[in-house]
Amino acid sequence: QVQLVDSGGGLVQAGGSLRLSCAASGRTFSLYAMGWFRQPPGKEREFVAAISWSDGNTWYADSVKGRFTISTNNAKNTVYLQMNNLKPEDTAVYYCAAAVRHISNPDYWGQGTQVTVSS
Repeated sequence: QVQLVDSGGGLVQAGGSLRLSCAASGRTFSLYAMGWFRQPPGKEREFVAAISWSDGNTWYADSVKGRFTISTNNAKNTVYLQMNNLKPEDTAVYYCAAAVRHISNPDYWGQGTQVTVSS
């Protein structure tokens, strides 16, 4: 089992920045990738970004390319999401996710952290 604890959300004005963190513990050696999803108010959960544990490859949703950056620490037990130039449409609950096979089908989820961007 893998446990994920995400944090770092908050209220920020449009154009501002936030950094989310996700601390992973447990059988992290079994993971293929970790990433972030978000669920805007009244909408479905959607993919945001992911990073491969093995080779560091990254993937981003088109809506956040050039503004968000996903990274890990050297111990590969924490994933960060640096969010710059935030827009009101980025408002959502952000969830950390981890996958054994492919990030499109996560096996583990964090509890979620609220990000609110005011205009």
